[in-house]
Amino acid sequence: MIIIPMAGLSRRFAEAGYALPKYMLPLHGRSVFAHAIGSFASCFADRPFLFIARDIAGTADFIAGECAALGIADARVALLTAPTAGQAETVALGLAGAAVPEAMPLTIFNIDTFRPGFRFPETIWFAASDGYLEVFRGGGANWSYVRPAPGAEPLALETAEKRPISDLCCTGLYHFARTGDFHAALAAERAAPSAPELYVAPLYNHLIRRGGRIHYQTVAAEEVVFCGIPAEYEALLQT
Repeated sequence: MIIIPMAGLSRRFAEAGYALPKYMLPLHGRSVFAHAIGSFASCFADRPFLFIARDIAGTADFIAGECAALGIADARVALLTAPTAGQAETVALGLAGAAVPEAMPLTIFNIDTFRPGFRFPETIWFAASDGYLEVFRGGGANWSYVRPAPGAEPLALETAEKRPISDLCCTGLYHFARTGDFHAALAAERAAPSAPELYVAPLYNHLIRRGGRIHYQTVAAEEVVFCGIPAEYEALLQT
């Protein structure tokens, strides 16, 4: 299942004078939503999608219309009534509302990032992996990070949020082989929080500690387009 948490407040866009949530904004004849979800065009026919949002500005109808136009065969929506304590909690509430089975694989992705032509890893390790993060090489204080294990296999030793522990920055794509693992890791994170918010990236540390095999997939920075702040959106309008 592809999980799209989109229940954020879009505060920076509101402060910049935008009246609509950022995912509704137009961008070269399509919405930001369509560009982000279009990343997964190869999954439209055979994977369910779950969109988790607050019901503002007609969001439910907007999502239904966009998904129909994109041709998504199985699109589900979970509506929240209040802000959450972070992306991980948003995902958990959506999974509960949609009654997603514990054995279901889940892939979480941001609504303000584009990954044109995305494909799941076609590598030996993927079939036996308990989860993976997609990363690019970069730096800065605004990313989640992976600290790699030594050796040829791309295993993660540690993950961190807004704490540079390597040059492997996450694109915002987080995969868990089983929904049940996500729930167990979130419960462990709630018991011993690593950050003020409930982020997704640090959840992998709990799986790693209990012997889970968490991997990372490296992509070129040029393969990722970010549209999370007004300056990025406005730059894309000029491209």
